[in-house]
Amino acid sequence: MDYKSFIREVPDFPKPGILFYDITTLLKDPNCLQSIIDDLIKKYEGAGITKVVGIESRGFILASPLAYHLNAGFVPVRKPGKLPADAIEVQYDLEYGSNSLSIHRDAIQEGERVLILDDLLATGGTAAATVQLIRQLGGDIAGVGFLVELDGLAGRKKLDEYAVYSLIHYT
Repeated sequence: MDYKSFIREVPDFPKPGILFYDITTLLKDPNCLQSIIDDLIKKYEGAGITKVVGIESRGFILASPLAYHLNAGFVPVRKPGKLPADAIEVQYDLEYGSNSLSIHRDAIQEGERVLILDDLLATGGTAAATVQLIRQLGGDIAGVGFLVELDGLAGRKKLDEYAVYSLIHYT
């Protein structure tokens, strides 16, 4: 399926000079959504994944149904102040600023095989911060997956010791 043809490109969002790839136009199509989840299932089925970590917020959309199909748990990684129990936090840089992410301390057990999933790989800061959180909890990173990768921003370099997979590439 030609996923790119369903993605809306929004110039100058969230600030001038940024071209935003809006995946809501892709996700609202039931055939595209089913195909995306099916593609991810084919990629990760049989990998022994025990937890699928979704990064706030669009990563939740992909991670939850994939976790269900893999018979794995779903773990949200959220912005600070959004999790109700004891959490750890890490700060990271974005292509247009900085932010922080947090995860519950009891979300990942030592040695669990964890797949990290998000909608977009740009500069890699968000995914690298999530890797740091999982490693602090003792998780084994089974892979890092994305719906879209912006190849020109070289975010993959920050994840070079892990298996990175992206369904859609923009050069």
